[in-house]
Amino acid sequence: MKAIVQAEASECGLASLAMVASAHGMSLGLPDLRRRFHLSLKGIRLNQLIEIAQTLGFSTRPLRLEMEQLDQLALPCILHWDLNHFVVLAKVGKTKATILDPAIGERRLSLSEVSQHFTGVALELTPTTEFKQHKAAHSISARQLTGPIRGLWNALSQIALLSMALQVFVILAPFYTQWVVDQVLVSADRDLLVVLGLGFGLALLLQVGIGLLRGWSVVSLSSRLGLQWMSNVFAHLLKLPLDFFEKRHLGDVTSRMSSVQTIQHTLTTSFVEAMIDGVMAMVTLVLMLVYSWKLALVTLLAVALYFGIRAIAYRPMRDHTEQQLVAAAKQQTHLLESLRGMQSLKVAGEESVRRSTYENLLNDTVNQDVKLARMSLGFSTASQLVFGLERIAVIWIGARLALDNVFSVGMLVAYLAYKDQFATRVSGLIDKWIEFRMLRLHGERLADIVLTPPEEHHAQPHALPPAEPSIAVEGLSFRYADGEPWVVKDCCFTIAPGESVAIIGGSGCGKTTLVKLLLGLLTPSEGTIRIGGHDLHKLGPRNVRAMIGVVMQDDQLFAGSIADNIGFFDTDFDLERIEAAAQLAAVHEDIAAMPMGYHSLIGDMGSSLSGGQKQRIILARALYRQPKLLFLDEATSHLDVTRERLVNEAVKHLQLTKVIVAHRPETIASADRILVMEHGRIVQEVKLQQSPEIPHPEDHVLSA
Repeated sequence: MKAIVQAEASECGLASLAMVASAHGMSLGLPDLRRRFHLSLKGIRLNQLIEIAQTLGFSTRPLRLEMEQLDQLALPCILHWDLNHFVVLAKVGKTKATILDPAIGERRLSLSEVSQHFTGVALELTPTTEFKQHKAAHSISARQLTGPIRGLWNALSQIALLSMALQVFVILAPFYTQWVVDQVLVSADRDLLVVLGLGFGLALLLQVGIGLLRGWSVVSLSSRLGLQWMSNVFAHLLKLPLDFFEKRHLGDVTSRMSSVQTIQHTLTTSFVEAMIDGVMAMVTLVLMLVYSWKLALVTLLAVALYFGIRAIAYRPMRDHTEQQLVAAAKQQTHLLESLRGMQSLKVAGEESVRRSTYENLLNDTVNQDVKLARMSLGFSTASQLVFGLERIAVIWIGARLALDNVFSVGMLVAYLAYKDQFATRVSGLIDKWIEFRMLRLHGERLADIVLTPPEEHHAQPHALPPAEPSIAVEGLSFRYADGEPWVVKDCCFTIAPGESVAIIGGSGCGKTTLVKLLLGLLTPSEGTIRIGGHDLHKLGPRNVRAMIGVVMQDDQLFAGSIADNIGFFDTDFDLERIEAAAQLAAVHEDIAAMPMGYHSLIGDMGSSLSGGQKQRIILARALYRQPKLLFLDEATSHLDVTRERLVNEAVKHLQLTKVIVAHRPETIASADRILVMEHGRIVQEVKLQQSPEIPHPEDHVLSA
């Protein structure tokens, strides 16, 4: 039973269930469980976990117990941990317990340590007749991870041929020593010495030249593979749905992306080296057997012993490597969050608390690094000991053979050279075999990105929506997971072409979620959305977003100039359009007053601008697209009354369909109609031309 590490922040329950199912013969991957059972960002409750387990064919038994009763549980079982987490209890001893933690991996904890985390709630799972055993799916292929890579196999073949050519010279080198010792020194043949010296000197020059060519080929392939592969992965990352990023920590995503470099190095360098090591090991073994099968047997026994040591230690090394990657990702996440929230830390004066947490995470990472370093040192020591003893034994036996005139001195020297080649190649091959097996860990982490299905992109429809498309919503409902409360429920409304509609309501009533549904960022649980008469799902997110302009509450600017941000880094942006959009957003004067105008750099995430300036530049970015539909979610919340009035007046006269989410009366009054939301439902509709009084979202007795 092995640990399954969660990828999403809130899927510890699913990961725990997958581990228990695997222990009973049902090999379930987390991606499969995610597709079958959607979870919210808030995690999973025990009753939801029970429902999912029963769906998989388990009989469930939730228990409340004391630490003394822990050894009476039917294992493996799921424990509630730290009041906000689930883990798997795999084994209980007299003083220690084995915990499979989805956030960390396998842990051996003392019972006192378990007591500090265990909340007293456990879930026993017993397979029923409905439980179906099945093996794990096929391993992830390199093609799935890399995507299309042009010229990969041709380059690998070229490197392999050059490497094989190099090995010919390596095989010939011991003969030089043998012939000099046995032929030249014995017969004092100076002419033969000159011939051998010139011949092997020329061979050395050829070897150096081929080695240089092979080195350049490896560098070229590595750079080309790295460029294409990272580009493919990043392109796929950009196509993933929004909830992929909302459910994962930023540091974890960057950590998984870094696995590309590890896999790339293995494919470009270690793969070819492993092939050459395998071929050379076979060739040198044949030569060793030709010289003496007794001496070869000693070396083979040493190789078998080293292989056994590495094989036994593989599982602990894999676990420590996985724990190191997880710990490093948590440290990276904490660092990125601290940098992003530096202003909040400064004004709160809580730098020391943040530093303390970071140091704890850093200690976890360093501890895992130390464990891996100790294992590597142990392997190096074992290799030196095993092959050192082997060399002593081979020389001892070989010397006796030479004394018995079975071997000449030159033959013994040549044999030792081939023996060293064989031992080096085979030990390297064993190390690379472990490396290839370890590659599965990086592949599984990267697969969380590259095997996640992208947003659905449909073909271009025959008839695009008109210049001012309508919006029709019928029976629209949404919740993040089965069993979760409805965030949007039974919404039905229509927005006419060119109409401006304000959606108002108390905080948390579902306004922003409704906008995300209209934008195609979320998939409705029920109901349909039509844009210009076309079903939003069939129209496809790419086509929808090509005709909309959006300002969301948490929109960001990017490092670059103001013009870059308004034009969204269009390489051929129209400066006149940029200025026109800035004027509509009432930010042109602010930009013109800057020393470099529209070419002024705004810093990381717009750090050099005020909140109001950032908001207006984001609005200008939406208007620069010349959209058919405009969505504004609290787009003027940071503006003063004068600038808010200017922006509202400019937007009001734009000939396009507008959806506005707002709390401020000035912005609400700029709309033609108001939809009032309450607890995810549209509870009232008000036309401002008929009723100039702006309704309050908390008023329950309003009439349209």
